[in-house]
Amino acid sequence: MHQYSSQADMWLMVNSKFFRPEHIPAVRGYLNNLPDDRMYLLASLDLKDPVIILLLSIFVGELGIDRFVIGDTGLGVAKLLTFGGCLVWWIIDCFLIMGRTRDKNYEKLTQAFGYQQQGIIR
Repeated sequence: MHQYSSQADMWLMVNSKFFRPEHIPAVRGYLNNLPDDRMYLLASLDLKDPVIILLLSIFVGELGIDRFVIGDTGLGVAKLLTFGGCLVWWIIDCFLIMGRTRDKNYEKLTQAFGYQQQGIIR
């Protein structure tokens, strides 16, 4: 158990920027319960860097690129067709996109571990 905790803490130390602070205890719990031979699953997660997404939002967000990158395809199309909601939506997203990116990263992580906790891998 100590080895798992150590690996979990090391992974969190490097990757905590991808999640909201309130998600960290749950992520630590998922990682501590992850068998050692399944740690490779963490490398397969395509976590997006919130700072990079913010930069995308600032420079090309009116075209919806930021939403496409994080997986919100429908919202990306809507932003593209409305030129960022006549730039109003673009301005709002400049403030909210980092949080949305962290939420999407958490969803990816919980989906990956949800698959395991259904009894398929234990």
